[in-house]
Amino acid sequence: MLKELPTDIQEFMAWSWDEIRPYADQLLAEPLSAENVEAWLAGWSRLVDMIAESYNRLYVRTTTHTNDEAGQERFERYVEDVIPRSREFDQAMKEKLLASGLEPEGFAIPLRRMRTDAAIFRAENLPLHTELEKIEVERSKITGGWGIEWGGEELTYSKAVTKLQSADRSEREGVWRRLAERIRQDRAAVDDLWRRQLDLRFQMARNAGFESYRDFRWQELARFDYTPDDCKAFHAAIEQVVVPAASRFNARRRAALGVDTLRVWDNHWFLSPDPYNRPPLKPFETVDELLDRLDTIFHRVDPVFGGYFRTMRADNLLDLDSRKNKAPGGYMTDFPYSGQPFIFAHAVGSHQSVITLLHEGGHAFHVYETLRIPYVHQRSLEFIPMEFAEVGSMAMELLASPYLEADAGGFYSAEDAARARVEHLEHIVQFWPYMSVVDSFQHWVYEHPEQARDPQQCDEAWFTLYRRFLPDLDWSGMEDDLRLLWRVQGHIFDAPFYYIEYGQAQLGAVQVWARALDDQAGAVANYRRALALGNTVTLPELYEAAGARLAFDAATLREAVDLIERTIEELNAL
Repeated sequence: MLKELPTDIQEFMAWSWDEIRPYADQLLAEPLSAENVEAWLAGWSRLVDMIAESYNRLYVRTTTHTNDEAGQERFERYVEDVIPRSREFDQAMKEKLLASGLEPEGFAIPLRRMRTDAAIFRAENLPLHTELEKIEVERSKITGGWGIEWGGEELTYSKAVTKLQSADRSEREGVWRRLAERIRQDRAAVDDLWRRQLDLRFQMARNAGFESYRDFRWQELARFDYTPDDCKAFHAAIEQVVVPAASRFNARRRAALGVDTLRVWDNHWFLSPDPYNRPPLKPFETVDELLDRLDTIFHRVDPVFGGYFRTMRADNLLDLDSRKNKAPGGYMTDFPYSGQPFIFAHAVGSHQSVITLLHEGGHAFHVYETLRIPYVHQRSLEFIPMEFAEVGSMAMELLASPYLEADAGGFYSAEDAARARVEHLEHIVQFWPYMSVVDSFQHWVYEHPEQARDPQQCDEAWFTLYRRFLPDLDWSGMEDDLRLLWRVQGHIFDAPFYYIEYGQAQLGAVQVWARALDDQAGAVANYRRALALGNTVTLPELYEAAGARLAFDAATLREAVDLIERTIEELNAL
C-alpha cells in the first residue's frame, strides 16, 4: 500500500523532498507487471502532477508580485530542494518502465520521448538546471522594473508599449526612446545573466556527450519530426514569400502615414499605430467588460469553450490587471493536479489585450480537453509538442474573429471589427519575418558559442538578421537601439530554440482558419478533436487531425499569404 499523499495541494506545496521521498521510494520499489502497470502509472502521474502544480503556483507568484521577496525565496527553495530530486526520481521511473519492456496502451509516443530523455539524462546537470531557473527569476526582477514615467504617470512596460499605438507620432517616438533608454540602463546586468546562462547550457551539453548545445537541445525538446535544416528552409521560404508581402503592407503604411521612411514607432510588428491616424481601437474599459465579452465570443466559437472560460472566471484563474511589480508579458500555465489552467496577462484596453486572451484561452482549453487522458505523459502541455500546442492558441485567435462585432457579442462596430481583423492578419504576416530573426539568431548563437559569449558580437548578429528579414524600417541614428533589442525577447534567454514553434503553428492555424471559412463548425470540431489527442500521436498526425499539415515550404506559405491578402482586401472594403 502506497504512503498517502495529502489531498490539499496547499499542504503538499509546503512539503520538502524528505517528506515526498517515501511515496517516491515505494513507487520505485514496486515490481512492475502487466497487471499493475496502469495503477503504477496512475500513482506516478499523481505525484508528477502535484510537484508540477506546486512549482507552477510558486512560479506564478514570482511574476504576479515581483516585489514579494518571501515568495521569490520560497520558489528558489523549491527549485533547489524538490525539483532536482524529483527529476532524479522521474528519470529512475522512466528507466524502470523502459527496463520492464511493458508498453501500456496508448503509450507509444511517451515511450519514444522517455527513451530519448534516458539517453541524454545526466545527474550532474540537475544543479545546472536549478541555476538556470534562478537566473530566470533574476531576469524577471529586472524586466519587471522596465517601467517609465510619461505624462506625469508611472507606466509599466506593458502600458508604455500600448502608447506605440498613439496617433501622435512625436508621442510614439518619445515613448520608444524612453523605453530604450530604460532598458539600456540594465544592459550590463542582462548581459551578465546571458553569459552565465550560456556557460551553464554549454556545460550541460558537454556533460551529456554533445559537442553542440543545439544538438542536445533538439533531443531535450523531443524534436523528432524536423531538423535544424528544416528551420533554415522555413527561414528561406519566409524570406522568399513573406518578406515581399510585408514590404507591400509597409509601402501602403508609409504612404498612408505620409512619411518618407518608417521608423520603429511607425511599425512595430505586434503593436503599431493606425496608418490613417484613427485613434487606437478601444475594445473595453474594465477587466470585467473584457471578460464578459470574451465569455460570449468563446460560447459562439463552441459552447464547451464558453463553459471552460466561465469556470476559469469563477475559480479566479485569471490575473489580468496591469500593475506595478507585475512582470511584463503574458502566459498560460496549468495546475495539473487540480485540473485547472491559469492565465497571466496585462489587460490594458487595447486590441492586443483581446488577442492575448484569445491566444491564452486556446492554451487553457487545450488543458481542459486533455483532462480525460489518464496519464501525465500523455496529456501534459509539458509533453505535448509545442509546435502543435501553439496551433491551439493561434487558431483560436482566428476562429474567434467572426465574433468580434458587438452584434455577435464582441467589442466593435462592423467597421472597427473589420479594422481589428485587418490589423491581426497584417500582424501574422509581419510576425513570420520577426520569428525568423529570433530563430536565426538562436541558431547563430549556438553555432558560434565563443562569439555568443560576447554581447557585442550578439548585437551585430542580431542587427544583420533584423535587416535581412525586416528591411523596411529606418534605424538611422538609432542603430544601438536595434542592437539592444534582442535583450527584450525573453525566449532567447529563458527558452532557447523555443520560437520556431510560433511560426510553424501560425502556418498551421491559418490552414485551420482556411477550412473554417468554408465550414466553421466542422473546422472547430476537428480542432477540438486534435486538442483532445494530447501527446498520444505524432506531431504530423496532430496537424492532420486539426485539418492542417506541418510544413516548411514556400508553396504552403504562399497559399497562406495569398488567403490573408485576399481577406484583407475584402475587409478593407468595409
